[in-house]
Amino acid sequence: MSIKKILSIALLIFIPISIAAEYLHWGSLPVFITSALAIIPLAIWLSTATEEVAIVTGPSIGGLLNAVFGNATELIIAIVALKAGLIDIVKASITGTIISNLLLVMGFSMLLGGIRYKEQEFKPIIARVNGSTMTLAVIAILLPTMVIYTSNGVEPAAIQNLSLITAIVLIAVYALTLLFSLKTHSYLYEVSLLELESENPQNTQEESTTHKPNLWLWIGVLVASTVAVAFESEIFVGVVEETTKGLGLTPLFTGVILLPIVGGAAEYVTAVGVAMKNNMDLSVSVAMGSSLLVALLVAPVLVIIGLVIHQPMDLNFNPFEVVAVAIAVTIANLISLDGRSNWLEGVLLLATYIVLGSAFYFHPIT
Repeated sequence: MSIKKILSIALLIFIPISIAAEYLHWGSLPVFITSALAIIPLAIWLSTATEEVAIVTGPSIGGLLNAVFGNATELIIAIVALKAGLIDIVKASITGTIISNLLLVMGFSMLLGGIRYKEQEFKPIIARVNGSTMTLAVIAILLPTMVIYTSNGVEPAAIQNLSLITAIVLIAVYALTLLFSLKTHSYLYEVSLLELESENPQNTQEESTTHKPNLWLWIGVLVASTVAVAFESEIFVGVVEETTKGLGLTPLFTGVILLPIVGGAAEYVTAVGVAMKNNMDLSVSVAMGSSLLVALLVAPVLVIIGLVIHQPMDLNFNPFEVVAVAIAVTIANLISLDGRSNWLEGVLLLATYIVLGSAFYFHPIT
């Protein structure tokens, strides 16, 4: 049984525990810990259900489902936090997810995969396309911050309007990336799947004849997981501010470091798992693709949702977040350009993440 399956089953026990902790008033810290642990298996089940439905619906619709639901957990948590007025934490979680995927996830994947296989290869064209799009997305979502810090004074309404225009442009770019990856240049993104099949053709043939997912069952799992994540997110977000203050943590550190670890558990397990099976193409695609989804879809959608629910959120980030994201994107692009990875490159990514995480921990409240 894989680690992913073990986690998806074993950690389900924390769902009733978290509910009991909430309604029996065990205190904010137990509620915080148990609800965070409860979200992890739900995120894995949501991801698994999406993959199973994708098998039945075919590559085009399946790819679209994966694109939309790939970061559903992070989006749900962010919407709940936005509704609660925790705008600073929501903003920090956007940049934190990008940083954690590019440094933490890719770092662990290259480290553990490199220890097992010494040197691994992946198609540099995928990393190049994702890296270029990621650079554009990061520049776009961080421009409002630069406008504020390079001018004598900007009206809040102007920043809100700039954020809205940027959000619409990014959503349009995301739609075009889907067209690129699912239609016009889909052959570039089929490589990782073909490699998986070539690793064990006999096993793949057996699975194709025996494994026929029940579409309605997995749609039910998808819906149930989404609802459960939303429910647990309400519990989690309800105590996150009180708990983190009690622990001496700032909203910046909470959003950048803690929330991405809770919401992105499924992607982390998947990326590291396939890297240890010597499929770095898929591992790099998961890590970079998740960052792209956050920058091109999740962040813009949150800006629009904020206007709808009267919790206006703009794309004016903390300047240090701007620097951290720029560092993460630059290092990830440099390391992935040659299409090769080893354990030392994984260590370099993880070391950068640890240093940035420490900097966010000691960053004073402004």
